[in-house]
Amino acid sequence: MMTDQAPTLTIYGDSISGNCLKVKFVADRLGIPYDWIETSVLQQRTRTAEFLALNPAGQVPVVKLADGRVLSQSNAIMLYLADGTKIIPTDDFARAQMYQWLFWEQYSHETAIAVLRFRTVYLKIPVEQMEPSLRPRCIAALELMDSHLAQRHYFVDEMLSLADIALVAYTRFAPEAGLVLPPRVAQWVHRVEDDLKLEHLG
Repeated sequence: MMTDQAPTLTIYGDSISGNCLKVKFVADRLGIPYDWIETSVLQQRTRTAEFLALNPAGQVPVVKLADGRVLSQSNAIMLYLADGTKIIPTDDFARAQMYQWLFWEQYSHETAIAVLRFRTVYLKIPVEQMEPSLRPRCIAALELMDSHLAQRHYFVDEMLSLADIALVAYTRFAPEAGLVLPPRVAQWVHRVEDDLKLEHLG
């Protein structure tokens, strides 16, 4: 990140990973200066002794704070960076709803859409060799999102929150895996991309 301020953290991330981009999106949105260390999963950069000393789980993203403390897991990092800011609702129930979507994103959304995209685009696995339930789970996740967006512009409390940032990271890449975004989801993706000043992918 180019900034006049001294970096306050270092982000170890892979640019093809939505989980890593979530952290970048939050830091950029909040104007938090950082150094980005490209850490390719495909090139096994997360398996080096140096990286495993930071995160023994061998996963990105990881952030290292200016004081040397290290934090991993994308949603935990986002919550830490955004604490006390406008992208976390102040209302208790709305904040709990945001957590609800963050948990769902990691359990039901990322495990379908991110996996299908990675296997299709980067591992080049033929469709007939995919787990039969994988694509239907992706479609079900997108349909649930579309239904939720029927009468709202954002996922929680009519405001951009971490729920939107978490969900948009892989949703905007879904067409790369041959998935068609439902109309309301596509509109929401463009809305959040505009909020985050991202290039429209579709």
